[in-house]
Amino acid sequence: MELYFHWLQNNLLTVASVVITLVLIYHYLIEREAGVKLSKRYRNSIYEAQSKIFLNATQYLISGEKDLAIREFLNAVDINRETLDTYFALGNLFRSNGEYEKAISIHRSLIARESISEMARLQALKELAIDFDKGGFIDKAIETYREVLKINRDQVEVVLALCRIYEDIEDWDQAFKYRLMLSKIGHDDQSETISHILVQKGKGYFAEGNFAMCDEELDNALKYAPSVSASILNLRMQLIKGNLDSAKSLLVDLLKEYPFYATFIHHSLNENFKAEEKEKYAYYSRLTMLRNYFLGMDDKEMDSSPAVILSKIKLFKDDNKIQEAYNLLTSWMETNKGSTEVLKIEYIKLLIELGKSEEALKHTGELLENINQSLARFYCHQCGYNSDQIFWRCPQCHEWETIQFRWKV
Repeated sequence: MELYFHWLQNNLLTVASVVITLVLIYHYLIEREAGVKLSKRYRNSIYEAQSKIFLNATQYLISGEKDLAIREFLNAVDINRETLDTYFALGNLFRSNGEYEKAISIHRSLIARESISEMARLQALKELAIDFDKGGFIDKAIETYREVLKINRDQVEVVLALCRIYEDIEDWDQAFKYRLMLSKIGHDDQSETISHILVQKGKGYFAEGNFAMCDEELDNALKYAPSVSASILNLRMQLIKGNLDSAKSLLVDLLKEYPFYATFIHHSLNENFKAEEKEKYAYYSRLTMLRNYFLGMDDKEMDSSPAVILSKIKLFKDDNKIQEAYNLLTSWMETNKGSTEVLKIEYIKLLIELGKSEEALKHTGELLENINQSLARFYCHQCGYNSDQIFWRCPQCHEWETIQFRWKV
C-alpha cells in the first residue's frame, strides 16, 4: 500500500493528464450524440488534434519535461477554447511547475467568464485559492477560501486548508473557529485537535501572566479532550495556584500514562512567563520541590522507562549533580542490558565529565560501530519529519501529537 501511494504521488500529473484526456473523449462523444452544430468532419479533426496533443503531453510528463507538456496544453487551448478541462489542466500544470502567477491568471479568467456554470466557477475559485496558498500569498488565499465557503460551506478540503493556515500562523481564535466548522461537516473527530488549540491559547495567556484567562481556556480544552498538552498546562497552573500536592499527583499520573513525555513535561514547566517577581519566585520554588520529588521517586514501573531515566539524568545535570546522574545511569544500565543508544551517549558524556577518559573512549568505540541512522532526536511517526526541537504539531504533515523520541541514533 505504501509503495502504491509513493507511485501515485510521483506520477500524479501523469494520472491527471490521462484522466483529462478521457474526460475530453467523453465530452466529444456526448457532443456527437447531442448533435452539436458542427460538421462531423470538423468535430473529428478537433478530436484527433486534441487526442494527439494530450498523448504528447502525457509522454512529456512521464519523461519529466513539464515545460513541453505545458506547451502541448496551450496548443489544446488554441484548438478549442471552450474546453474548460484543458484550462484547469493547464492551470494545475503551471502551479505544479511553480509558475503561480500564470496559474492565477488562468483561474481568474475562468471565474470572469459569463457563460461558465456555477459548479465550474466554484471549482475555478477553489483552484485560485490553492494557487495563492501554494504561492505564499496567505492573505489572498484566506480571502479566496472564504469566498468558496460563502458559495458552499460543505467544502471539507477548504475548511481543512484554512485550519492549516491559521495553525501555521498561530491565529488560534480562527483556528478554533474552523476546527469547530470542520467537526460539523467532516467525518473525523476533532476533539483532540481542538483541545490542543485551546491549550495554545492558554499558553499564550500564561506567558503574559494572565492566569485567569489561561485557566478558562484550560477548562475548555479539558472539556474537549484530556490531551497531554492540556495536562501539562494544568500542572503549571497547579504550581501557580500553590497546589503542590495536586501537582505531584498530576505528575505521577502523567508519567505513568505517558512516560515518553517525561522530558517534554520538565521542559514545559521551565518555560518563561511574565509575572511579579514574588509570584515567579513562588512558582520556581514549588517547581524545585516538584523536581526533587520526582528525582527521589522509587517506582519500578516508572523507572523502567528510558524516557523517565533520561529526564532524571538531565535534571541531575542541570543541578550539576554529575555523580548522582552517573550512579543512577550505571545502576539502570546494569539492570537493563539492552540500553538505548541515546542513554549510552549520555553515559559517555558523564564519564568524560567525571574524568574517566579511557572508559569513555572504550564505550565511544562500541557506540560508533552501531551508528547507522539520523542523529535528530525527535521524529514524526506520521510522516517521518526529523527535528532536534520539541513539537506538538508536526511542521511537515501538520498532525498533532505525533512526535516520537529516537532511541537509536
